[in-house]
Amino acid sequence: QVQLVESGGGLVQAGGSLRLSCAASGRTFYTMGWFRQVPGKEREFVAAITWNSGTTYYKDSVKGRFTISRDNGKKTGYLQMNSLNPADTAIYYCAVNLQAYGYARAESYESWGQGTQVTVSA
Repeated sequence: QVQLVESGGGLVQAGGSLRLSCAASGRTFYTMGWFRQVPGKEREFVAAITWNSGTTYYKDSVKGRFTISRDNGKKTGYLQMNSLNPADTAIYYCAVNLQAYGYARAESYESWGQGTQVTVSA
């Protein structure tokens, strides 16, 4: 099992920035992903990073604005979010996938953080 603790959400004005963190403990994993969810909608993929190689993947609408990274020594992942807009408002979750496939599918991930609220005001 992997335990995940998220931090870094909050309220920001449009055009602003936030950095989310996800501290992991427990067994090793293959991929860390970030997803987001708004009430009444399905959880959607935002970004993912393979833990060993650092290969990154992004949802099209966040490319060029969000950056996913990781610190292997601290076993912590990050999601730097710039140029935020109200459409980015959601609860953001980090998750880890023990397999080397399905990085964009929520059902591929075995462990999830508690979620952190990100609110972007117009």
